[in-house]
Amino acid sequence: MEEWNDVYDAQRRRTGKTHLRGTPWEPGEYGLTVCVWVYDGRGKILLTRRAPEKSFAGTWENSGGMARAGEDSLTAIQRELWEETGIAAPPERFEFLGSDQDRNTFYDFYCLKNPVSLKKIRLQPGETDGVMWAGFGKIHWMIRRGKICRIIARQFYRQEKDLRSRNMPKKRAPFLDDLK
Repeated sequence: MEEWNDVYDAQRRRTGKTHLRGTPWEPGEYGLTVCVWVYDGRGKILLTRRAPEKSFAGTWENSGGMARAGEDSLTAIQRELWEETGIAAPPERFEFLGSDQDRNTFYDFYCLKNPVSLKKIRLQPGETDGVMWAGFGKIHWMIRRGKICRIIARQFYRQEKDLRSRNMPKKRAPFLDDLK
């Protein structure tokens, strides 16, 4: 199935042109990729494993992909998360972490608190073939062992502080229990 993406200029304005996925980008053309870190609020992040037919096969990642023609960033991340995991969430539940860009791509990064059971995850054939909850220590170990692809690893390191601040359980001071 052909997939078409909107073409953006260097100022991130839609040009009105579309691009066929898998073909080279012209100089000065950009696409939009969205990514989401799903977290459970207890220090774990949801990772999926890339299917054997994908680039970076067998490596672990967060959910995401390219926005299709006509989609805005939030619509694209909702769709990608649903397609890859079966997790449905309304746009207001996604927290925006920031944007980045490289040679031909703008990136929007989100996080979403959703402590879903792994039994409820529905993997997308041809896209994902494994799922796990991983703590920050395990993610660092996986990065060192090459089990998470470099692109996702760089993204994780840039966003780790924000993810930790949202995802680590808040510890209560013991004396607060005495005040009840």
